[in-house]
Amino acid sequence: MARSDLEVADIFRDHGPAWREANRGHVSLDQLKVMSAIERCRTAALGGHVARCENDACAHTAIAYNSCRNRHCPKCQGAAARRWLAEREAELLPIGYFHVVYTLPAPIADIAYQNKRTIYDLLMKAAAETTLAIAADPRHLGARIGITAVLHTWGSALTHHPHVHMIVPGGGLSADSGRWIASRSRFLVPVRALSRLFRGRLLAMLAEAHAQDRLTFFGEHAALADKRAFKRFLAPLRRREWVVYAKKPFAGPEQVLRYLSLYTHRVAISNRRLVAADANGIAFRWKDYRVVPEARLRHDAPGRWKTMTLPPHEFIRRFLMHVLPKGFHRIRHYGLLANGNRAANIASARELIGAAPRVVEPEEQKAAAPDQPRVLACPCPRCGGRMIVIEVFARGCQPRYRPAPALTPIRIDTS
Repeated sequence: MARSDLEVADIFRDHGPAWREANRGHVSLDQLKVMSAIERCRTAALGGHVARCENDACAHTAIAYNSCRNRHCPKCQGAAARRWLAEREAELLPIGYFHVVYTLPAPIADIAYQNKRTIYDLLMKAAAETTLAIAADPRHLGARIGITAVLHTWGSALTHHPHVHMIVPGGGLSADSGRWIASRSRFLVPVRALSRLFRGRLLAMLAEAHAQDRLTFFGEHAALADKRAFKRFLAPLRRREWVVYAKKPFAGPEQVLRYLSLYTHRVAISNRRLVAADANGIAFRWKDYRVVPEARLRHDAPGRWKTMTLPPHEFIRRFLMHVLPKGFHRIRHYGLLANGNRAANIASARELIGAAPRVVEPEEQKAAAPDQPRVLACPCPRCGGRMIVIEVFARGCQPRYRPAPALTPIRIDTS
């Protein structure tokens, strides 16, 4: 049945118990924790609060349940993205930014699923080192640049498709940090050079990881544990062109922020892409780029969006393929934007460009006195007044507050 309010949590609640039983012994603890968090998110299982409008004439009252805050939960990423973007806004420079995408070849993506922590980490490092090295080469840009990188592991149909999105400022500091070197307005560095260096670096890193016994292989890939077999496995990949895609530059910092808000905290599938769910299948919307190649250039290209239906257990399996190892950082900063010297590098860049510091008004947060009521950040949806928390209830409990029953109109016949 089609539902406008359908959520991944509903699918997990309806089909999760049977899926867990069918896959007993083959599901990681991290995956089970993600399932549990999404199922319990914004339910009484996590507790919550009751808030009422301070305007007595309105007295609008709402019950809100706590969020799980799991990074794989479709409902919890909006607030996390807003906080992250607020921190990044002051770091943006008034220049063009480029978008570069590095994709793992399918054979390496296959073994990456069995070695998520190691190979995802190597993918991000190889992509960053490649971009920094090519940009620093005097034959290309000859500058020290900054990078914000985000790992995605999925395709639109929830398939396993590891790739890294990079946002790169159009320029960087000279080797002595004495001047700003701007890139051409519509060209950062040659894509072919990026592709070939990326290929060489990642293959070398994989060979080293194998020699250090940092890779494990199961099932049909078990034979790759042998050093010579792994070398033969990598050999054809040395002769293939690897996919590195550079998109046209953004118009400015504001556009970069809008773009980052879509990519940084995205999960494998959002609730709004779900169409319908029943015992036979889960229907969801997906983008088909292969059939409509021009869709890369047009958001509303005809035929870009299609509907796919998967059996419930297959949908759950595909969703959980994209659960990252605990503690793995999928958003990373490199070069001028690396955490250690980020503030100093941005200040130097602004001075050399001749740009004034970007002023971002901090959110005013006043510490409430112990005897003061807690006020929600969002105002009353009816009258705009302050929403005051009147009750907090613990995990697994229901609020004591009960909404008044709706009045039933009574028709009085006066004839």
